[in-house]
Amino acid sequence: MENPTPDEIVREQALRAGLAEYELEDADLALLDGEGAEAEGRAPAGPLPVLAVVGRPNVGKSTLVNRILGRREAVVLDTPGVTRDRVSYPAEWAGRNFTLVDTGGWETDVAGLDARVAEQSEVAIDLADVVLFVVDATVGGTATDEQVVKLLRRSGKPVILAANKVDGPRAEIDAAELWSLGLGEPRPVSALHGRGTGDLLDVIVEALPPVSAQGGAMPADGPRRVALVGRPNVGKSSLLNTLAGSERVVVDAVAGTTRDPVDEQIELRGRPWLFVDTAGIRRRVHQTTGADFYASLRTQAAIEKAEVAVVLVDASVPMTEQDTRVISQVVEAGRALVVAYNKWDLMDEDRRPYLEREIEQDLVQVQWAPRVNISARTGWHRDRLVPALDTALESWDKRIPTGRLNAFLGELASAHPHPLRGGKQPRILFATQADTRPPRFVIFATGFLEAGYRRFIERRLREDFGFEGTPIEISVRVREKRRR
Repeated sequence: MENPTPDEIVREQALRAGLAEYELEDADLALLDGEGAEAEGRAPAGPLPVLAVVGRPNVGKSTLVNRILGRREAVVLDTPGVTRDRVSYPAEWAGRNFTLVDTGGWETDVAGLDARVAEQSEVAIDLADVVLFVVDATVGGTATDEQVVKLLRRSGKPVILAANKVDGPRAEIDAAELWSLGLGEPRPVSALHGRGTGDLLDVIVEALPPVSAQGGAMPADGPRRVALVGRPNVGKSSLLNTLAGSERVVVDAVAGTTRDPVDEQIELRGRPWLFVDTAGIRRRVHQTTGADFYASLRTQAAIEKAEVAVVLVDASVPMTEQDTRVISQVVEAGRALVVAYNKWDLMDEDRRPYLEREIEQDLVQVQWAPRVNISARTGWHRDRLVPALDTALESWDKRIPTGRLNAFLGELASAHPHPLRGGKQPRILFATQADTRPPRFVIFATGFLEAGYRRFIERRLREDFGFEGTPIEISVRVREKRRR
């Protein structure tokens, strides 16, 4: 962090004094005193703890996920196995923030179902700090449930057993029979009606660690952690081998050769870097969607372990929805981002100008991310990767002095005031950077700032202070004047 100038210190003190006229909460005062991250229940030392919801199809996992989140996020149907794309959500209970992973997404044809349930549960358990195992109390423990129980025992992870569809006292007798699974006390809940979910969440937050063991506390002086992510067969393993200068991981033309994430320490430009190579999972016949789902889980695990993610995109084919989804996962996880276009050396010279324009359109939401054009197979332009990583990580760690931030916002609001809404115009009172990794700003205002105006502030923050390669979070706290 740059040291503030005397003028900036004076400005900060004057604006801070002006806040005394407004109704402030204890959390506001803690934030202003520099304790913001802790006061808001965030874990500044590392990634949030992860709760994975596992169980066989149609036991009500996604309904329970929606109940925990307090909103309808996961798709719910009476047809088993409808969960697909999005797998992780930010959740909160009793002031504790955590990441919730919803594990649906396997195909439901009869042949080999047990194997797929086990395979998917294994991926989810790898990612989790605590596992919530959901069983249908009206059906009781099945052979498939028993198979997942064996995986849970082997994992050694804390397990909470939720007996779902307990809609009344009579069904609690059915729930009690689930003691036979050997996972401790079954917690009776009704995901549909909300019965017992508060008690269940109390047990969950008590079991969650302060920081996810998946990533551990971010090291102060260890090698920076880099996740190589992207859709299957985009060249992640090839790039890792090229950077390492040896065949560290198996490379094959078949999509999804890498099964387990491989952590490799590699020296680049005289410094050690810790790379996580993670591809999806081996695809099986008629299991394409399921394999993509597993890939998404593994990608999430790698992102949680990393500080910066390199998203590999195949330059030889149009950008896919899967590519966009991986980029979104990185941004939503709050990690630094570098986009690497692989196989660029195979592009025809005449094609490259058109491709550049297509890329600008594809990456319009993350124009702030450094982009490098490389060849994972030959190592062409690999030397450009480290400067891009350094730029992104420097931005991810950047902190703006409070006086300078408020001077910037004061000039911005004077030149471009917030639009009038209902005859009133919100006024920015004070702003502070509450956190880094990623940079997070809190603005105190007399009224709500619209999403468009917050995006405008973000764009100008990037123009004035850089922040190349990191997402930025801006939140607004509306505060009213004290009553006389």
